[in-house]
Amino acid sequence: KIAELQANVTKLESTLPKKVAKLKTQEKKNPFVTHTELGYISTSGNTDTTSYSLDANAKKSWGKHALGVSFDGQYADDNGVETKNKFLSELNYDYSLTDRLALNYLFGYKDDKFSSYNYQMYTGPGLKYAAIKEDAHDLSLEGNILYSQDELALSAQKRNYSAFRAKAVYAWQIAETLKFTQDISYRSEIEDTNNYFVYSKTAFISKISDIFSFGINYKIDYVNLVAAPTRHSDKTLTANLIADY
Repeated sequence: KIAELQANVTKLESTLPKKVAKLKTQEKKNPFVTHTELGYISTSGNTDTTSYSLDANAKKSWGKHALGVSFDGQYADDNGVETKNKFLSELNYDYSLTDRLALNYLFGYKDDKFSSYNYQMYTGPGLKYAAIKEDAHDLSLEGNILYSQDELALSAQKRNYSAFRAKAVYAWQIAETLKFTQDISYRSEIEDTNNYFVYSKTAFISKISDIFSFGINYKIDYVNLVAAPTRHSDKTLTANLIADY
């Protein structure tokens, strides 16, 4: 019995590393990844201003499926008076057809208190293609056909229309601890091409530790059709503490 028990222990020890390796491989294939950027500025004295920014996203993969959610919010006040209050949230679902091509479904919602719109909503199917997949460079392209609804700020009138969105996401690993990223998207009404929106985010990220990084972001939120006195472009430069897990 002792010999039989020892043989079973030896067999278990020999198979354990293989099982552990298999579990690690499954974790790599089906990861849950989060990325959070937090910025904060406060001044007092001659001026009393407060500014917050939160840019976060999470993604979970399982088999050929992937689900991602993102949130980009900004708030600011000057002597207790709101000067900025906006956020954009998107939900993405991907189903892989090949290593590079995936079916995609997008749902987005944008709320900007100081724009020509009370809110904007858009949703629809599309395709996502990994044009470049290298150690130092990544480029993905997306295209979606959308149903859109906007509520105008002045009249509270709702507009429903067909639209499309094209998006490109590029990442360049410049050095082991330094990364450059560029996101740009173009969303437009199909019947009236003057009704379009452009969003761009340019970032440099410097790694501090396995989890934390320091980043500088420059965002441009462009709306072509606006009501006076709203400007076409809303530009934001932030320095952020970043956590990746």
